[in-house]
Amino acid sequence: MDARDADLKKELDATLRTRRELGEEYESALVDSFLEKVDQRIDGAVERRVRRQLAEQQMTAARDSRSPRPTDSFGERFGFGIVSLVLAIPLSAIGGGVANLPGMLVAWAGIVGVNVVQVARTNPGLFGHRRRAERGDAWED
Repeated sequence: MDARDADLKKELDATLRTRRELGEEYESALVDSFLEKVDQRIDGAVERRVRRQLAEQQMTAARDSRSPRPTDSFGERFGFGIVSLVLAIPLSAIGGGVANLPGMLVAWAGIVGVNVVQVARTNPGLFGHRRRAERGDAWED
């Protein structure tokens, strides 16, 4: 039993004691007074629940508006691919000239890494369904 239930029980006990002291002629007024207090409790509980649900909806909407939007346009992908290939030529030459084959492999690992990060940024659901599962869109097995 929580504190609010205990308070309500005390109110009921007080109402019943008052009825015994005052007699049956005040019974209607006492019952109406007690029911008004119960109504206020119910209204308060409903109001708190509604406020909590509205706050949760606002938080969800705020999170969704902050999440990055996929910008997976053909022009962006094509431009990024061209820039990567153009920059790959001097990076390969520098890496190969300084450290031979290991230097070239490091340069190409960096180029591939940058491209993977770009793909992951523009297509958030490509490498896993974590976002969809967090939103509750996906069925769980």
